[in-house]
Amino acid sequence: MKYTKVFIDAIAYELGPNVVTSSELEKRITPMLEALHIQPGQLEALTGIRERRWWDPGFALSEGAARAGRKALAQAGLAASDLGALAYAGVCREHSEPATATAVAAALGTGPRATVYDVSNACLGVLNGIIDIANRIELGQIRAGMVVSCESSREINDSMISTMNADKSFECFRLSIATLTGGSGAVAVVLTDGSFGGAHNRHKLLGGVYRAACEHHKLCIWHRDHMLTDATAALKHGVQLGKQTWADLLAELNMRPEEFGKVICHQVGGTHRKTILETLGIPEEKEFATYEYLGNMGTVALPSAAAIADEREFLLHGDNVAFLGIGSGLNTIMLGIKW
Repeated sequence: MKYTKVFIDAIAYELGPNVVTSSELEKRITPMLEALHIQPGQLEALTGIRERRWWDPGFALSEGAARAGRKALAQAGLAASDLGALAYAGVCREHSEPATATAVAAALGTGPRATVYDVSNACLGVLNGIIDIANRIELGQIRAGMVVSCESSREINDSMISTMNADKSFECFRLSIATLTGGSGAVAVVLTDGSFGGAHNRHKLLGGVYRAACEHHKLCIWHRDHMLTDATAALKHGVQLGKQTWADLLAELNMRPEEFGKVICHQVGGTHRKTILETLGIPEEKEFATYEYLGNMGTVALPSAAAIADEREFLLHGDNVAFLGIGSGLNTIMLGIKW
């Protein structure tokens, strides 16, 4: 897919206020670690994640998304009434019904003509939402839209820690460790047709590609109160899928690898980052990482990393930037953006 009149006018984020270190989480699973004779420090050693953020207990997901949304609207110089569509794209949702997006829309004050809905696709949700809004803009159906998300890892971690201490088997440890990498945050992305004058730092969406390998849909499953992840198999098959999708992106945009000066990957952990970059032949200095201090924030991880990279002037005007997204399922989305 290619776009001729779609721009990212703003990416804003909000982080959970509570810093939770890997060593703190390890202390909470001491019964399991002692039973398996696992030395302290392995969580950080295995993942590269030093700390992550959590929301306060009972924090409303729609409030986090609305906070990020207000920031994004201010950055873009838009009013909520300018939005023709608002999509909530988080793995975490407040209810099965209605759409969490409705609570966000009410908080922001979007107009009655805006399309308001949820979209879900594991860690790819925000990128799916970006494509959906971009298609609406490219077709001329709307002039502006927003994708929001808010993820909370506190609840699933509390539940899994109880399970780990009750089970104490190595198989439980192996399938549960990825859950402890989760962080909490919110993000909002504003896309427009470029006809609004308020954006100070507008980025052109060049296009993107999608590829799936759904035979691997059982590698990571999040049930209501527990989450099981075969991290080794997910990495193996995910990296192979990513390699194919990267080739698709280059072909779709008729670009050579070296023409992408910067990349932002989904923020999973140290091993994932090293393996995917090596497989794609991308030097580490081209990628901006946040997982060490924010963990894996699901749908929020990649776009918030891009926003922080922009704040710290890692992403510069004129850079060709690739967003490299992957989610359980397995699904991948990769986007090309002129920064």
